[in-house]
Amino acid sequence: MSDAPRSHGRKTIRPSLKPRDLMTEAPALARAWHAQVITLFPEAFPGILGLSLTGKALQQELWQLQTVPLRAFGEGKHRNVDDTPAGGGAGMVLRPDVMGAAIEHARSQQHPGAPLIYLSPRGKPFSQAMARDMAQRPGVTLICGRFEGLDQRVIDHYRIAEVSIGDYVLTGGELAAQVMLDAAVRLLPGVLGNADSTEEESFSDGLLEHPQYTRPAEWQGRTIPDVLLSGHHGEIAKWRRQQSEDLTRTRRPDLWNALKARKDVP
Repeated sequence: MSDAPRSHGRKTIRPSLKPRDLMTEAPALARAWHAQVITLFPEAFPGILGLSLTGKALQQELWQLQTVPLRAFGEGKHRNVDDTPAGGGAGMVLRPDVMGAAIEHARSQQHPGAPLIYLSPRGKPFSQAMARDMAQRPGVTLICGRFEGLDQRVIDHYRIAEVSIGDYVLTGGELAAQVMLDAAVRLLPGVLGNADSTEEESFSDGLLEHPQYTRPAEWQGRTIPDVLLSGHHGEIAKWRRQQSEDLTRTRRPDLWNALKARKDVP
């Protein structure tokens, strides 16, 4: 009779905060949210995702992170992944055959219900609603762009969704991928100690979050608003809602107009 421990239907791995160790070809974990990142720089991961709550959740196997090194699928002796733009122009473009091979490899190890997303400045703006949708899927596969971008044929062939984290250009999609993963992972069951916090924070109901205060009651001549010390929960809720509405109206008129269009506010 063997003394080997039983797996109970779940593969066993030993997570570490060392980037390379986390990103090796580890067996898929049953029931764990599975994130994949196709990138030229796998050493950039887990990065900040290996710290704090997301890092703890990674160690607890609530989610799994796998990088797919794009260079491994490169062509020729030097593993080339890019070429000059068709029609001329500056920069280089990621080759479709190289990226296609990387995607096929990634998808063979991913749940079919996990979305395939390309981090692109021309993509749909990332939002809390998108983060929530990602967290409710079995996982996600993110493609980090570099140079002048990715051959359009790959995007069309795989029907890849393009997503942007803002109206600016980065040198690559790695930072954007970490932003999106952080936003999604914190919404997974068991990651946050207080589940109510996800319901009360900014964007959860389309509004910016109200101001927050804590001890001491007075600092630099500034005091905590009296209503927050009143113990009257109804009045506190009313004050917080009003503050959220005022902040959203003045700082994010786009969000405010969207709320009005849905008739969520007068």
